[in-house]
Amino acid sequence: MNAQVVYATITGNNEQVADVIVDALVAANVSVKKTEISQTEADELENVDIAIVVPYTYDKGSLPDEGLDFFEDLAHDDLTGVVYGVAGSGDTYYLSDFGLAVPKFEAQFAKTGGIKGAEGVKINLSPDADDVVILNKFVSDLIQVANARH
Repeated sequence: MNAQVVYATITGNNEQVADVIVDALVAANVSVKKTEISQTEADELENVDIAIVVPYTYDKGSLPDEGLDFFEDLAHDDLTGVVYGVAGSGDTYYLSDFGLAVPKFEAQFAKTGGIKGAEGVKINLSPDADDVVILNKFVSDLIQVANARH
């Protein structure tokens, strides 16, 4: 089984989220490729079993600027049979705008024919020990759904 983790980060917090996810995938013997969103074509996700996007949310619910092309292109890809999940960091200071990139990317994935494998995860700033547990469960759920597909 293989996976791709696509992340965007400014402060490094979100790369930490991506690294927790990558570590959990590796621990489960999943072959994983980690790429930065501005260096990734959305159609690369057509070639994996599990596609994970790790976007940060900034300001009042905005998507990462460097990920806008990827976001737009994603809606046009055919990810039939690909299991997807979205987890990302934000800042609870923004209240109702906290982590809005997560459901925005989930809605975009829903247009691809992919299979949602886990509920989206929103991390406040950088992942703490409790967040690592949540992210490990997120990865476990994705793997379980992907295994059921094979």
